[in-house]
Amino acid sequence: MASTYSLMLGGKPAESTLMRLLSATEVEESMDMPSAIQLTLPVSRTSAGDLSYVSDPRFGPLATLSVVATAGDSGADGVAPCSTPSGPGGGVLPSGDQCIFDGYILSQQLHLETGLTHSTLTVWGQDVSWLMNQTEKVREWVNMKDSQVAASIFADYGVTPWQQNTKDDSPSYTEDTHSLMQRASDIAFLRMLARRSGKICRIACADKPGIRTGYFVAPNLEGDAVANLAVNDDENWTVRSLELEWDATRPTSVTARTALFSNSDPDGIAGDTSDSGLAALSDLGLAAFTGKPMTVLLATAVDSAEALTQRAQAVLREAGWFSRCEGEADLERLGFVLRAGMLVNLVGVGSVHSGKWIVWTVRHRITEEKHTMRFTLLRNAVGRPAAAAGGLSALVGAT
Repeated sequence: MASTYSLMLGGKPAESTLMRLLSATEVEESMDMPSAIQLTLPVSRTSAGDLSYVSDPRFGPLATLSVVATAGDSGADGVAPCSTPSGPGGGVLPSGDQCIFDGYILSQQLHLETGLTHSTLTVWGQDVSWLMNQTEKVREWVNMKDSQVAASIFADYGVTPWQQNTKDDSPSYTEDTHSLMQRASDIAFLRMLARRSGKICRIACADKPGIRTGYFVAPNLEGDAVANLAVNDDENWTVRSLELEWDATRPTSVTARTALFSNSDPDGIAGDTSDSGLAALSDLGLAAFTGKPMTVLLATAVDSAEALTQRAQAVLREAGWFSRCEGEADLERLGFVLRAGMLVNLVGVGSVHSGKWIVWTVRHRITEEKHTMRFTLLRNAVGRPAAAAGGLSALVGAT
């Protein structure tokens, strides 16, 4: 199976000469950070005496560029993609064209050596969310929910809101209680709202540049995994190495209290919770795994118990990614393009770590020879240990 990619500069495909000269194309896609790109080109002297590509308007400030990667339908035997992913990864198929970057050039660095030998031009860019970061604003939002605010801001930049953005929405901000004040750039404001409500905010394309979707939504962990990632199968392995870890130093419950203008109760209202509201990706959440719950206090200004509970759940969602996996895969071997937001299965890595994970970040490195993907997977649960089902205390032999 051959893997390919195309580079669009200013809306037009890069010529074959430029594609051959590219030392490397690197793209990083993330669930909670803007997508970024880095291109590296050799520098030579042109017939006009100038340096190649340095003054090329296609690599000038805020010039548009995009990267579309393509893979076949399967990689190693027995590990073909097993379903269509759902959730904030873009709702895209794991095979076929994948627009892994769509944005703008923001920076350029020129490295020169005597005689131009080994001289290089490095170009950096960021996705369309950069346009949402150019102006800091002071704006009041009244009688609107978080998803409506996000939809209004996305529309200002030609971005289509994801249809699930209204799920698990915030209460409406009213003049009678607290209106919503923006004192930040549009993207910084939306990311602040997303974090405090336990959602992610990002802009991504599926298969075609320019068709941009704005996600303001909780990670969808209830769908099927798109494929199996295997490291211990001698014949059908799909990843070269994995680093797995878990961290037990995170809260598992929140005690939330606040007073309301509309409620004279001196004790205020409560929003206590030990449930993040997200589906568990395996058998044991952190509290069950450790056997020793950890509680934190939350005090914040809200207008209802519903809003307070949502803020408390957001704390647990962020803390709940206590299990982490890092690895690297080759596109030709794996057979599909990994995207942030996909669900994948790890197989053959033991009872604790095998099972479903969400792809949180992917760093693509594309050269003329190969396309590698360095990924980070997260999940909010682990499998039940085969030899000890009594939590962490049983694992370490504590009484």
